[in-house]
This record gives sequence, C-alpha cells and structure tokens, in this order.
Amino acid sequence: MKMVSGKGFSALAGLAAAFFLAGCGGPAQDDGASEAGAEARPSAGVVNVYSGRHYDSDLVLYDQFTEETGIKVNYIEAGGDALIERLAQEAEASPADVFITADAGILWRADQRGVFRAIDNETLNERVPEQFRHPEGKWYGLSKRARIVIYNKEMGLPDGLETYEDLADPAFRGMICVRSSSNIYNQSLLASMIAHHGAEAAQDWAAGVVANFARKPQGNDTTQIEAVAAGLCRLGIVNSYYTARFIGSDNAQAAAIGEKFDLFFPNQEGRGAHVNISGAGVTKHAPNAENAEKLIAFLLREESQTAFARGNNEYPVVPGVEAQGPIAAYADFVEDDLPASELGENQPEAVRIFERVNWP
Repeated sequence: MKMVSGKGFSALAGLAAAFFLAGCGGPAQDDGASEAGAEARPSAGVVNVYSGRHYDSDLVLYDQFTEETGIKVNYIEAGGDALIERLAQEAEASPADVFITADAGILWRADQRGVFRAIDNETLNERVPEQFRHPEGKWYGLSKRARIVIYNKEMGLPDGLETYEDLADPAFRGMICVRSSSNIYNQSLLASMIAHHGAEAAQDWAAGVVANFARKPQGNDTTQIEAVAAGLCRLGIVNSYYTARFIGSDNAQAAAIGEKFDLFFPNQEGRGAHVNISGAGVTKHAPNAENAEKLIAFLLREESQTAFARGNNEYPVVPGVEAQGPIAAYADFVEDDLPASELGENQPEAVRIFERVNWP
C-alpha cells in the first residue's frame, strides 16, 4: 500500500509511522513495530520512502523495483523541508529508509539535521560521479538539471550575453524575469557564484541582476517562460526541465509558447553551466537499510536512469546514459564541475545576500 501526501500531509503527520508498519502486509508485518513510536525492526520485504519529488514516473519505477525484487515500496510525498522536519522529529522512531529530494541545497539541509547515515557502497560510488555525491556517502545524485537563460526569439539573444556574470551588466537593464529569492533553485545558483567568486563579488552580481529586473519576481519557472514568450521580458532564468514541458508539447497552447523562446547555456567558454541534482540517501535510523541501498542502486541502473530522468525531462546522472525526450536536443553542453555539496554549504550566505540586495 502506498501513501502519497500533498495538501493533506500535515493532517496525516501523526499517522505515517503507523501506516507504514501496518501497511506492509504479509510476514514482513510481524517483524516490524505495530505502533507509531515503537521500535522499528528490519523487514526483508519493505522499503519506506520519503520523497520530495512528485512525478508519476517515479511511482512506475517503484512498482518495477517491487516486481523485480519482491521488496514493497511504501512512500510519502511532500515538500523537502517538510520531510526534513518530520524526519528530525521522528528521530529513532522514524519508519523512513530513503529520503529523496530535488535540490543539492535540500540534501545539505537534511545532512545538517542529521537525517542521513554514511554508507560505503561500491556500486553507487562507481555509478555516480564524485561531484554528484556526498564525500562520505550520505547522499547520491539521481538526475541533473541546468539552471539556464531563455530568451524571446523575436527579440533575440542580446549581444554581449555569454555568462551568468553578464546578467548583472547594465546593458541588460529591464530585461530579466526570474522567480523570488526564496526559491531554492535561485539560492543554489547564487551559492555557485559564491563558490566561484566569493561572497562580495556574488553580492555585487546579485545587486546587478536586481537592477536589471523587467518586473518584480513572481510565480514559478513556468511563469517566467510564459512571460518571455509573451515579450514581457527578453530574458528569463529557469531550470532546463521546465522548457521541455513546452518544446514539442502535445498541447497546442503549450507548443505555441515553446515556439517563442529558445535556450541559452551560459559560460560555455569557461566553467560551464550551473548544474543541480535530485538525490537520495539512506536515513540515519532506517529499519530497512539494506533494502534502501538496493532501491537507490536500482534507480541508478541504466534503464532506470533513462526513465527517472525522462519522467521530469532531466538529464541522467550516470555517465553514458543518454537524455531522452525534448531535452535531449539540449544535452550537449559544458557543465560546471562544482561539487554539488558546495551548493548547500553556500546557501545560508546566499540567503543573506538576497536580503541585503533586496531581491524579493
């Protein structure tokens, strides 16, 4: 049995552990605790997932994992920060085995709260490049996305725009649409600027971008794409996978929007475009830690990587696995090799910088 939690997550908060353990069924039920807060004991046929990703394609992979291994996947979906808080509060009583989320910064926050255990899994270490995994094996990247610039095709890409740094140039005054500073994708982008240039230079850059806003930040990345397509702004800063929801879409209205903008990957003559990840780790108090490692390894197999990344129009994290779908046409670009762990480490300073430069 599965449990997906969205709007009703808080109402179900006190029931999750009991649900997991009561819902496992069969012989595995007898080996687990029967009440929330009771001591959880390993169950050979179960793995419990707390996920900050909300894609049906992930659920299909869970079903495939169960069919292949006999290990049943129970899961809760909610926001990454909400799940971190939940895991911290549940502590040793938590039924969770795997925590999955969609940003290196959230993985860092989870690590700071003591959510993960360190593991030394040779298979995972071989499949995931060093920059996309925790140095002590506390989490592993599962898919990648780039934070890029899009531009209105009719207006064209402005002369002189080659890098993220250029976005702060006064030449682009009134051109940029982007979401608010509370968005973790923007926090990770600024964190990468801190890593490359230091806090002072990163603050100057952020102030320059604010001066170049076409309008006050609002909405999500879809909102920025629609604004660029409508000509409300010439440039937008978005995650790559959002663009694939428009380019070549089966929906006529979305496809029409996709015809009005194009993608630009900054810093291709230098360090490369900023890349972030979705990732997963085994929880500190996982009652089914062995099964947790098996699930993560399954998600990193070639065929799983293809499906996992394609489901949200992302890029596979395992080298040699090709991107699929609309985003595949934009898969050949130079990536920033900054370790994903540094994005999280620099996020607190990024938040302070956003506040100082009055980025809403």
